[in-house]
Amino acid sequence: MSATSSEVTQLIRQWQAGEADALDRLLPLVYADLRAMAARLLARENRQATLQPTALLHDVFVRLLGGGRVDIESSAHLFNTAGRMMRHILVDRAREAGAEKRGGDWQRVDLVDALQLPIPERTHLGLLDEAIDELEQIDARLARIVELRYFVGLSVAAIARIMDVDKRTIYRDWAFARAWLGRHMQR
Repeated sequence: MSATSSEVTQLIRQWQAGEADALDRLLPLVYADLRAMAARLLARENRQATLQPTALLHDVFVRLLGGGRVDIESSAHLFNTAGRMMRHILVDRAREAGAEKRGGDWQRVDLVDALQLPIPERTHLGLLDEAIDELEQIDARLARIVELRYFVGLSVAAIARIMDVDKRTIYRDWAFARAWLGRHMQR
């Protein structure tokens, strides 16, 4: 530290008493030491490779100066408080990274459920493909509706727009095609 502990403590007390210029004189005296402390802490944390010591220190300053009033009594108290804040910042970042790595707030859903595809779980795709080919021989529009629903996952409304047909027609054709496929796949 370029200033003595008692000088820093005196500036802290003046700042705590409401003298804004005391903070302006205090920060240059403690900045290098706090930044070195942040660098040492980050050097031990290999998972925090993207966080720089300056950024960590600035986060501490934001917490110290931004939110509610933090009562700092001395030079030692300032460094202890800053160290505790750095630890909390690193722990919070690690928790967030761990949560994001595991999906964060995302809910795990089976792909078929997520797409809301009407393909039953144990559908034999080879048989389904053959059945769609047979259906296409009977009615090409029905086969296309099945493809758009089963494999693309489009809604009835989206299929109606694509095919330029009324939604009620698509609902009716879809119901018929599902029933037809059900019968032909159970053979």
